[in-house]
Amino acid sequence: MDEAPEDIEAALAEIEFLALSANRVAVLRLLAEAPRTRSTLASETGASQATLGRILGDFEDRSWIERRSGEYAVTATGCLVARGFGDLLDILGTERSLRDIVAYLPTDALTFDLRRLADATVVTPSGTRPDAPLQRLLDMEGEADEIRAFSHAFNDRSLSLTERRVREGELTFRGVFSQGAIDALASDDELRRTLASMLDAEGASIRVHDDGIPLAGSLVDDDVHLLVRDDDGVLRASIDTDDADVRAWAAETFDAYWAAATPVDRTDLLS
Repeated sequence: MDEAPEDIEAALAEIEFLALSANRVAVLRLLAEAPRTRSTLASETGASQATLGRILGDFEDRSWIERRSGEYAVTATGCLVARGFGDLLDILGTERSLRDIVAYLPTDALTFDLRRLADATVVTPSGTRPDAPLQRLLDMEGEADEIRAFSHAFNDRSLSLTERRVREGELTFRGVFSQGAIDALASDDELRRTLASMLDAEGASIRVHDDGIPLAGSLVDDDVHLLVRDDDGVLRASIDTDDADVRAWAAETFDAYWAAATPVDRTDLLS
């Protein structure tokens, strides 16, 4: 049932009431965690006693909080407001971190809730560090014990790094790539030899997927990493997170691509 305009206006007024004061948000969030005394709230928020008095009075008028044995505690509705407003802040924080790259995200393939990227590390190119997104991946790959990758591309620097670490017994690597990614490597003599060397290593296994893979993702130990490119193949961002839901999505996605792919034939590669 649609809300009446006056109900929406009333709800927006309450949102505005909270949004216009960082201290109000902080106090409500703290009290939603656990009851606190007024002096504790002052210490944790840095708000003056006069400001706290107004905030606590306003909250009591709305029945969001109540006094219990010298402490302030949220009511059931106060907890509801704290959770809802906290969710809104998390959503907007995630949106801000993704705003500049959302046009390049393969959202059809990212079937998890994008709110799970709230704590993700997003790295974009800069004038002084145009390769910052790739370097983020290389730094992670340089420390990893295990990598599972699924991608429409295989960067030459990443290939060289993983080949060396696999050959030296430092890394276990499984990757499934689109046919186009394998063809691109095979067309370059040096990269073809590097890939062949990797295929010879005990700790590596690479498969080719006949259909396209619309994203460049990997599980680097317990972290999920995504490289985001535009339609021209220009690297726009690096995203990584250790969120459990995103990790489950990445593992399922890798397994599905892996099961539908076939091993790269070393003989065909070098012929």
